[in-house]
Amino acid sequence: MKIKEKINSLLFVKNYRRMWPFVKPYWFRALVAMLLCFPVGSMDAVIAWSLRPYMDVVLVKDTASSSQAWWVPAFIVGFTIVQGILTYAVTYLNTWLGTHISNDLKQALFNKLLVFEAAFFDSRNSGFVVQRFNNDAEQACSGLLDNVRLFVSRFFSSISLIFVLFYNSWQLSIIAVVILGATFYPVTRIRNMIKSVMRQSVNVFSKTITMMNETYAGNRTITAYNYQEKQKDKFSDVMKELFRLRIKMTQRTAWLTPMMHITTSLGVAAAIGYGSHLIISGTLSTGAFVSFITALLLLYNPLKHIGNQFNKVQFSFMAVERCFSLLERIPPIHDKENAVELKEIKDSIEFRNVNFSYTKGVPVLKKINLNVKVGQSIALVGNSGGGKSTIVSLIPRFYEVRGKRGGIFIDGIDIRNITLESLRDKMAVVFQDNFLFDGTIRENVMIGKPDATDEEILNALDMAYLTDFIKSQKDGLDTRIGERGVLLSGGQKQRVAIARAFIKNAPIIILDEATSALDNKSEVVVQKAIENLMKNRTVFVIAHRLSTIRNADRIVVINEGEIVETGTHDELMAIDSGVYRALYNTQFQKGLTTTKTEQAKEAEDEEQNEQQIENLSKPMPD
Repeated sequence: MKIKEKINSLLFVKNYRRMWPFVKPYWFRALVAMLLCFPVGSMDAVIAWSLRPYMDVVLVKDTASSSQAWWVPAFIVGFTIVQGILTYAVTYLNTWLGTHISNDLKQALFNKLLVFEAAFFDSRNSGFVVQRFNNDAEQACSGLLDNVRLFVSRFFSSISLIFVLFYNSWQLSIIAVVILGATFYPVTRIRNMIKSVMRQSVNVFSKTITMMNETYAGNRTITAYNYQEKQKDKFSDVMKELFRLRIKMTQRTAWLTPMMHITTSLGVAAAIGYGSHLIISGTLSTGAFVSFITALLLLYNPLKHIGNQFNKVQFSFMAVERCFSLLERIPPIHDKENAVELKEIKDSIEFRNVNFSYTKGVPVLKKINLNVKVGQSIALVGNSGGGKSTIVSLIPRFYEVRGKRGGIFIDGIDIRNITLESLRDKMAVVFQDNFLFDGTIRENVMIGKPDATDEEILNALDMAYLTDFIKSQKDGLDTRIGERGVLLSGGQKQRVAIARAFIKNAPIIILDEATSALDNKSEVVVQKAIENLMKNRTVFVIAHRLSTIRNADRIVVINEGEIVETGTHDELMAIDSGVYRALYNTQFQKGLTTTKTEQAKEAEDEEQNEQQIENLSKPMPD
């Protein structure tokens, strides 16, 4: 038991030390708030102390004049008014401090969230992020500040009240202190009893947030598949689990408050019983007894409710621990101590014996060796799940190559020895499902270059075949696109993403199935924008469109995480029973004789391209 108490006391100190950097900028106001707690707490004792002379002189002896009879009530009212004003001041200061500290902690957590690796988000849902990065910060700050205010005011109040107790009767005071110690003992047991339930509650609460986010983002899918009833049932199950945990929490903590009532009532009863004996024996005056009982009630009354308050404090401590477990977590993908800045790419990007797995023991890439010269375009093809997207995700270090034997090298430098900012600054990525932020077209394009001029933005949009669409909008570049670009068509969203990549003007372009989710007409326009983007750059492309693959300098065929073939289109087609030839025949042609047909189709697309671009660039109908 002593070990547990020591651990709890160490956690108490550690949590406040952790919070000190966030309190430090506002230390003066925090100090003023703490100092104001001294008179707020001490005035309880003044009121209790003043009753002794009033009872002895005015009521019992009945020797006081009328002027002496009213000064004690007036004194109590006056002190209560002052105490109320100071209490308001303390509450205001604590709210001011709590809001600032909470905001600073949330900012620190948000900054940390921005540097976490892709794998962190792969294994956690949106509810986890909201709970751990927002709600925990709020609970940690508000709870700890309330705890400080309560502790300081109660400390001074208790010290002053205990002084009044001993001033009136040391015999009765010993009884009161013994009961006080017995009252506090159960409090030390609470933390261990609620910790596991609290952890489960946080997880379940995060599920409710996730389900609400999913319902918001997937509302059309839910409607299209009549999934409402199933979604209701899933949410109902989560609510039942949350109810079970709250009842369990109540079972483990609700007994504390009534037990405090019982214990304190025993203390008051013992004091009254023994006090009556002291009065009869002439050892204690009536005024001293009344003053003692008043001080005892003022001392015990907060203890009756300390169970609920202590629960809140423990919840805050746990929230602090969760917040700082995130703040102190070192992302596995980070800059090394002596990382170098990548200023330019002169020669090549080389994969040397690269192995990778998302889950230990389940390899995704096996001994990938590939050398890409600056200015080359590389098309990655293969069956779904073969590892194509994983290869391009390793280049900007979305995921980290593990092991010392393999690695990715730019001009002979392992990318793990290059600063993340300078590495990613040399790359632009267009995904299959590009994320657009709630805001305007201008804001989304400027992500590629925050200091871009309107001329640069318009040029990028022109190269992405969005100029006519922009001109057709009343607000032009400042047209709002909604959350995730919901007000744009699929093709328009892709072209905004391409404009964003174009304005960045990065030497390396990564295209991960950038046109696979589009209809044929949209794909034609987006493909022309992509061709503009690819000019004079080193390109890694995963695509299903034949022209993109055929025009690549080299085609790399990936099968079950391994490079099985590499070469130009003609070289790979010349391989009898080759993997690429089989893919080509099944995915890109209907038979071996359709090369001319495909070429004719490409020519037809080219002739109709301008008209299609004009039609697609028009604004969407309401």
